[in-house]
Amino acid sequence: MCICLVMKSRLFWIIAIIYSSVHHIGSGSTSTTLKRPRAGDPFDTFPKNFWQEFSSPFTDTPEDEELEVTETTTHEPFPFFADPYTTINISTQLSSNVYLHCRVNDLQGKTVSWMRRKGEDLTLITFGQHTYSGDSRYSLEFEEPNDWKLLIQYANERDEGPYECQVSSHPPLVLLVYLTIIVPHVEILDERGSATPEKYYKAGSTIELQCVISRIPHPSSYITWRHGQRSLNYDTSRGGISVKTDMLPGRALSRLYIANANRQDTGNYTCLLGNEITETVVVHVLNGEEPAAMQHANGTRFMSSPLTMVVFFIVFALVKPFQR
Repeated sequence: MCICLVMKSRLFWIIAIIYSSVHHIGSGSTSTTLKRPRAGDPFDTFPKNFWQEFSSPFTDTPEDEELEVTETTTHEPFPFFADPYTTINISTQLSSNVYLHCRVNDLQGKTVSWMRRKGEDLTLITFGQHTYSGDSRYSLEFEEPNDWKLLIQYANERDEGPYECQVSSHPPLVLLVYLTIIVPHVEILDERGSATPEKYYKAGSTIELQCVISRIPHPSSYITWRHGQRSLNYDTSRGGISVKTDMLPGRALSRLYIANANRQDTGNYTCLLGNEITETVVVHVLNGEEPAAMQHANGTRFMSSPLTMVVFFIVFALVKPFQR
């Protein structure tokens, strides 16, 4: 009996709600809010949005109208070079080590290779992290996160020219790197700043030679002095030898001092930057004769030779009768 009363009560409320909603729509009222039942009513157990859904205006959707579907396509990221330029110029010093950089973003499984271009010909150097060049001076070093560096050791003048970093995308990406090898200029001067292939010193004096090296973009090697095959920079066997070197922007100056020169100091003196940049001067250490007198004698030897004097007198004897 109680159950029937409860069901009748709920049915009554549902009919009241339907009637109120229909009446609300028909009257054209803009207010869509219904009052909720009092506390303790059986509708308290309904979902919270029940009343809002019942009180909202109905909207008819034609059955034959299809919902519009927007299709979106996600493209795979395309590799690109981190550097904003497609051509890069690099200069390095003769006999130094140099890196050619190739930074690639979003590689996405593509392969990076280095090639050497000579005219229309391309020679493969590296592919991925493998080196295919027969020249052991070439190698590939990868630096996280994206730098595929080509290392060239002991660069020489034959290494100068264009190199290409290629990415195996479609179409391929190409970065052109032009390498310039700078050959420094080396000159040996005396204490007066004069260049000469030979230098004369008196025994007991101090030998002073200056090695001036210009066109050094990035000094990467020490300047060394040699007497014959013997290195002088750290020589302590003779004593009295001093080497002072100044590395200046774009050039270098190294001075060699040898105190109390003797005959054993005679010979070839060579200034070296690395292994391939050298210059040599010949030093003579004389006993008893002034160096200046010896150099002067060398310059006037032709005038004081006996043959020259005989020729002079013959010419004088032939010319003199015609002067009368």
